[in-house]
Amino acid sequence: MATDEAILRARMSDEVPNTVRFYRWNPSAVSVGKFQELKKQVQLENCRKYGVDVVRRITGGGTVYHDAQNELTYSVIVWKEDLYARDITEVYARIYRGLVEALKIMGVKADFSGGNAKTCPNLTVGGKKISGSAQCHKGGVVLQHGTLLAKVDLDRMFALLRVPSARTGLEVIQMARHRITSIMDELKRDVSINDMESALVDGFEKALGIALKCGDMTRHELDMIKSLYEDKFTTSEWNYFGRSKD
Repeated sequence: MATDEAILRARMSDEVPNTVRFYRWNPSAVSVGKFQELKKQVQLENCRKYGVDVVRRITGGGTVYHDAQNELTYSVIVWKEDLYARDITEVYARIYRGLVEALKIMGVKADFSGGNAKTCPNLTVGGKKISGSAQCHKGGVVLQHGTLLAKVDLDRMFALLRVPSARTGLEVIQMARHRITSIMDELKRDVSINDMESALVDGFEKALGIALKCGDMTRHELDMIKSLYEDKFTTSEWNYFGRSKD
C-alpha cells in the first residue's frame, strides 16, 4: 500500500509516467477501506491466528481478503484527463475495460456493474463478482487498484471478515457462493498467475490504446515507500483509526 501511494504522489508531481502495476500479497492480508471501522469489519483474532496481515487502504470501498497464492492485484495510477472520463463511474468503466479484455483472453466473459451507493463498481460473471476495485483521487490523478481472483476459498475468507448483517458463518458462506466467483470456477481448470498477468498486460494495452513498458521504481519513489511504510502503513494510528500525519 505504501508503494501504491508513493507512485500516486510521484505522478501528481509529474516525476513518473502513468503507471500500471501488478502485485501479490505476502503474507496473505486483509485490507480495509479508508473510511471503515476496522473492528466491525475484521476478525482480528483469526487474522493473528492464521498469520494474516491487516492494513488500511487510502482508497474507499469495502474490506477485502487478499490470498497470497490465488489472487493478482493491479493498480492503475493515471492523470484523469488521459482517460477522457467525465465522472468517477466512467473512470472505473475505462479501466475495467482492460480487465474485461484480459478475462476474454483467458476465456471468461465478464460484465461491468456500475455499483450503487454502498458498493463500488465491479466486474461480474453471470451476476457473480470476479473483480472488485476502489479509487483515490488527488491533484488530478486517480489511483484505482483492485483484485482479480484466480481461485476463492470462501471458508477462509469469512473466517477473517465480518458480515454484520449475517446471523451465522454458514449463512455468510451460503450467501457468498451466490455472489462471488473466480477464474478457475468459471474455466473449471487451473490458471497460473503468470498467465493472468500476461492477459492483463494485453488487455490494458488493447482497451486503453497504449503500449506498456517495463520500468523500475525511481529513487524518489523508493524513498517515499520507505517513509510511508514506517510512518503510516505499519502504525496502529493509521490501520486502526485512519489517522496519519499527512
